[in-house]
Amino acid sequence: MANYTAADIKALRERTGAGMLDVKKALDEAEGDAEKALEIIRVKGLKGVAKREGRAASDGLVAAHVSDDASGQTGVLIELNCETDFVTKNAAFVELADSVLAAVVAAGAADAESALTADLDGRTVADAITETAATIGEKLVLRRVARVSAPAVSVYLHKVNKDLPPQVGVLVGTDPAGAAVAHDVAMHIAAFSPAYLTRDDVPADVVADERRIAEETSRNEGKPEAALPKIVEGRMNGFFKENVLLDQAFAKDPKTTVGKVVASAGGTVTGFARFRVGA
Repeated sequence: MANYTAADIKALRERTGAGMLDVKKALDEAEGDAEKALEIIRVKGLKGVAKREGRAASDGLVAAHVSDDASGQTGVLIELNCETDFVTKNAAFVELADSVLAAVVAAGAADAESALTADLDGRTVADAITETAATIGEKLVLRRVARVSAPAVSVYLHKVNKDLPPQVGVLVGTDPAGAAVAHDVAMHIAAFSPAYLTRDDVPADVVADERRIAEETSRNEGKPEAALPKIVEGRMNGFFKENVLLDQAFAKDPKTTVGKVVASAGGTVTGFARFRVGA
């Protein structure tokens, strides 16, 4: 029988994120040699990567970085997915996320596709993810990447579960004056998930569809034809207040709007990005 202890099993699980049975089998095969067992897990994991492609990776974390540049600041936000919360808090997974984020920042990648080709210690980000997936034994996916550039960029990361890394991330770009309220705005975005910055940012086809639905709904409810224009406009305003950041009721004071809070600071919001893991 191989010579290893429960502490050895625990240590190898923490290093790899692999299941207890897989770790025990590897230690048996390696006759208790932890480094050899690690290699066995990685080799077997690589063989299983293709088998995991069809599995869902809906857990994970978000990570962000803000740096100064010629135009002010640029923030980068990534979402890295795995299959279970056990792996989400695994040190190897968290370390991979930090490395991927650094590579994305260095490469100036603005989306996941270009980020996967970025250099990470002499290999691509895609290869680094595949190698870590092989060790951990779960499907890992770099799902999204966002960049926000502005005179000032604020970041907010929110933990949905105190025992896990952040799973909601927000970047907010503002002018210098807007920076005074940017953190509060970022927290608001995390909670209320606006889809657009201003009404002008809502695509024309989306507005047309919402207007058509509002009109049909009003007619089906038997509203008077003469009153339809006013009713439809009211419903459209309701749509904008729900989906447009500057029209939303401010989280810390619902009697005012986000737009008014920013304006009272003499500032402007120039852009934002929000990721929630799996959403």
